[in-house]
Formats: sequence, C-alpha cells, structure tokens
Amino acid sequence: MRIDGSIRDFVLGMFTATLIATGRLSAHILADATERLTAARCAPGEAVWLDEGDAADISFAHDPAAARMALEGRFDRVDAIVQRTDGREKKLIVADMDSTMITVECIDELADYAGLKPRIAEITDAAMRGELDFAAALDARVALLEGLGADAIDRCRAERVKIMPGAVELVRTMRARGANAVLVSGGFTAFAEPVGKEIGFDRVIANRLGVSDGRLTGTVAKPIVDASTKEHTLRAMRAELDLGDHETLAVGDGANDLAMIGIAGLGVAYHAKPIVATAAAARIDYGDLTALLWAQGIARDDWIRG
Repeated sequence: MRIDGSIRDFVLGMFTATLIATGRLSAHILADATERLTAARCAPGEAVWLDEGDAADISFAHDPAAARMALEGRFDRVDAIVQRTDGREKKLIVADMDSTMITVECIDELADYAGLKPRIAEITDAAMRGELDFAAALDARVALLEGLGADAIDRCRAERVKIMPGAVELVRTMRARGANAVLVSGGFTAFAEPVGKEIGFDRVIANRLGVSDGRLTGTVAKPIVDASTKEHTLRAMRAELDLGDHETLAVGDGANDLAMIGIAGLGVAYHAKPIVATAAAARIDYGDLTALLWAQGIARDDWIRG
C-alpha cells in the first residue's frame, strides 16, 4: 500500500533518537545506528545532522524502549537520548546542583577544611547511591562540621566550586527561548545561591547551614531539602506555569534526584550513580550539559554563551 509522503513523514517523526559525541560522531556511526533501529523494527527515517560531527537526530515510528536497547551503550563514548518528538523542546528545567551543575560535592569539599573529607565523602557516596536515608545522612555529615569557621564556606566556594561545562549554555539558552529554570539542591544556600546566579537560574532552593559566632553549629535548618522537595518543586512549577508533563526536564546524578527525574517529561541521569542511570528515561554518560540542548533539537548556532 502506498502511503502519502506527508503522512509517512508524520508517522516516522513520532519519536526521535539523538546521538551525541562531540567531535567524534561520524556518518558511519549514524548508518550503523539506523541499521540497528531497523533491525529493532523501529522504522527509522534518515539521520539528520544538528551539528555535523557532534550531534544528529534519527526519527523513527515505533517502540522507544526497543530503540533505547538498540542504541544505548552500543557505540564508543556516544550518548543516545530517545524521546517523543512532539514537545521535545522544554519550558521548565529543574536541576540538581552538586556533581550536576557544578563539578564537586560541596559538603565533601567543605569537610576538607576540617580535615574530614574522606570520612564525610564516604557518607555522601552512600547517600547518593541510595544506601542511606538522605536527611539522616545530611544531619550526620553536618554534625561533624560543628565548630568549623564559617569563613571556610567562602574559601571553599572560591577555591573548589567549578561550574559544570555546558551548564551556562544550557540554562541561559533555555531561558532565552522562554523556559524557566529552577536549581533545587540538597546542598547549601551559601553555595547554591551564588552558583544559581552565575549560571542564570530563575530560582534557587537549598538547605541552610546553622552559623553562630562565626562558626558552624553542626545543624541544618528544617525541613531538609530532599527528594520529596525536588519532586514537589517540579510539580508546583509545572502547575504554576500551566505546563504539560512533556514540557518539563529534570536532571541530576544521585538517588535523591530519582523522584523528580521520574516525573519529568525528559528525566536525565547526568554522569550518574548506577541506581539513577538505570532508572532514568535518558542518560548522559559522556557529554557535558550542552548535550541537553541537542536533545531538545537546538543547534550550536542558537546557544547563548556566558
């Protein structure tokens, strides 16, 4: 049976697989990916470059789960994001901070100024793997910092905190195109507020460290910003902005990000712990945060840079 060209294009465009490998994506890889999608009965169209050598889209008609299995981890250092084509450009991003929008875990680096980094980093890792209750683990780690001079916060921020590559381009480009951006961190306002301002977020939500007489009290204000806060923030912002589920993006790396990642239109595990990478609908294992612009179909010429 002959199918009208416009109808065929619509059918083939129901889903999009975006392949990303900055400076290393080749026509050979795209041909291989198309063959894999064909073998998986996904009915792919032709690959189309977003930015040649860096990122490309392949539209397909059927079975996004099969497409993920056909593409994820099949090529050396290539990220593959599979999603519905309709609504792929998002109007809200809710993002984690530590190890997502910045390159470090702030509490671990702050602990180094107290000579406690290995001890506290071990707890952090376990919490991010989902092995410990987040709130209890945070209380335990902050308690160990009691008596540390508050000036260590400013030193730590200046000496250790680095913005994740691609974070500024991602957030500023999305905002320039009409999206809202919210940073929700299980870390601390003393870090999150300046980080959020530097990157360009609309709002920042984080925990507040107790400080008295110039020293940390070993406490954190309640209620603690945790997984439920992140999920609630995404739901509340979605309602406030009158957005559909598909218009939202959430990105994080740890177990306390799972709830928001799970309800976002595009929930992304970014260089994430195994528990998050396995559960998320999309994952970035190799690229930087600009991968999430290509995932939305936004080519480099349209990025806003710092």
